[in-house]
Amino acid sequence: MIVKDIVTLLDAHYVNNSGLENENYDVAFASDLMSDVLTIDIPNVLLITGLANIQTIRTADMAEIKCIVLGRNKKATPEMIELAQENEITIIECAYSLFHICGLLYNEGIDPLY
Repeated sequence: MIVKDIVTLLDAHYVNNSGLENENYDVAFASDLMSDVLTIDIPNVLLITGLANIQTIRTADMAEIKCIVLGRNKKATPEMIELAQENEITIIECAYSLFHICGLLYNEGIDPLY
């Protein structure tokens, strides 16, 4: 599923768009524990989280994640947005719970990481 379709499905919006609106994602991972995110060892994973702080962007960069969905109506801080832009990471904000986001994406064919 491509990013712009994910945004539409989740009734979400871009905080910043790193030109990845046509990037395709087949696998997603939901976590608020950034230590768990660092265990990801496959490319092109969509990260779903409710953790809205600078560590989310730093962790995504180290794990080579290029798209983050912030759930639970969490808002990206200006520092997050700046660092995400520097590292070409797209941030999407969504009002839905992480469970709801995962269910919608799963129903559209996105597989869980584990």
